[in-house]
Amino acid sequence: MAYDPGLAQRIREALGPRPGLAERQMFGGLAFLLDGKMFVGVNGSTLMARVGPERYPDALALPHVRVMDFTGRPLRGYVYIDPPGLAEDRDLSAWVHWCAAFVATLPAKPAK
Repeated sequence: MAYDPGLAQRIREALGPRPGLAERQMFGGLAFLLDGKMFVGVNGSTLMARVGPERYPDALALPHVRVMDFTGRPLRGYVYIDPPGLAEDRDLSAWVHWCAAFVATLPAKPAK
């Protein structure tokens, strides 16, 4: 599946320059990684957001948010946000920063 390049650009703008930031084609779309850990991505015009297991129920209670289940099984700690929930830049920025803050709490990935 292709991804919305406009949404990808809005994510880049919300993040600004940041050490450890990378982009990679994953999940049939484009994923953004911090220090090798995926935190948001674009699949079609939908945002994939890694909110973490503790705040997963909070995220699902918000409008335009649904379970991320691209494999047919829900992926706990990850949600999809549909386009109406991303219409305002401040909403997109809030999701991006929420997810970046979560992955910052995770242990470093082992060196290859």
